[in-house]
Amino acid sequence: MKLECSIEKIKNALMIVDRITGKNLTLPVLGSVLWVATGKTLKLRATNLNIGIEMEVPAKIEKEGVIAIKSDILSSLFSVLSGDQIVSFELINNNLSVKTKTNTIILKSISSDDFPTIPIIEGEKLLIPAKKFLEGIKSVYYSASISEIKPEIGSIYIYPEEDLLVFVATDSFRLAEKKVKIKQKLSFDGILIPFKNTTEIIKVLDGIEGDIKITLHKNQISFSTPNIYLTSRIIDGAFPDYKQIIPKSPTTEVTLLKQDFISSLKVSNVFSDKFNQVTFNIKPGEKVFEIEAKNSDVGENITLITAAMTGENITLNFNYKYIIDCFTSISSDSLVLEFSGNNRPMIIKPIGDPSFMYLVMPMNR
Repeated sequence: MKLECSIEKIKNALMIVDRITGKNLTLPVLGSVLWVATGKTLKLRATNLNIGIEMEVPAKIEKEGVIAIKSDILSSLFSVLSGDQIVSFELINNNLSVKTKTNTIILKSISSDDFPTIPIIEGEKLLIPAKKFLEGIKSVYYSASISEIKPEIGSIYIYPEEDLLVFVATDSFRLAEKKVKIKQKLSFDGILIPFKNTTEIIKVLDGIEGDIKITLHKNQISFSTPNIYLTSRIIDGAFPDYKQIIPKSPTTEVTLLKQDFISSLKVSNVFSDKFNQVTFNIKPGEKVFEIEAKNSDVGENITLITAAMTGENITLNFNYKYIIDCFTSISSDSLVLEFSGNNRPMIIKPIGDPSFMYLVMPMNR
């Protein structure tokens, strides 16, 4: 192997692939980055068996070859190498020689024989703007369970609905749903991407302009751009039939400004207890919507919110954190809160944006 390429280009690629490397004591090769010099590109590969990535870096290849280098060593080295200069690499006695204008470095290699292959996925294909796909994932992923005990709710559920791609996540205490318009009709049944993989997918695809090609298979999903190929394992399971728990006919509705709601919740949280409990008292006939919080060690607070209300009086307790999380997914200035009686969930919807819905279960007193 012998090649030359830009320090900045290889540095940027290594920053991304390093996130995908694994820490596996029984298979230490997962902690490395595989270098494949072929044609006119250097391909950098990494995997932790749940998710895999291949990035292409433009390079002047004089001699093709393959080598595996520990990822932590590469990260340390390229974090201090900078400047718009060319770096040369050469495989010498199974080690990697690295040369810049001022440095001559020898990196110890490890055997690449055991490096897992990154599968080429065949299946149904979807072409979608990267920003749209990320909007769908980012709008819901925080609602997924971080526990792996129930992998079906420790995942983001994605399924087609006419000309929409629907993203859903829940941890059984709250649920987020986002619908994104697409240009093609799809027929797949729905997939479950593990939560911990979605955080990496977001980091890798964030900032990409233009379309990404998504290929779906029963066990894998892949994302392709001109220089990135990313694969993720898919959970084999069934997502809960969440539409059954969404109330169809609210008995109380509250319309209010998003910022007023956020500010009131933040004040109330100062006085909430160890369970982050806040109490909503809603009396449409008296035009009263107040949020109450009590903490025996801190004190208590009641905040009145200006809002338009209709329907029945209702008092419910909620976990402050479960409510506040959803506001990053809402760009509208106004919200509607829908209630369907005691012990029933609250629905939060942005005014003028039917693509997003957020459900929060109440707490027992």
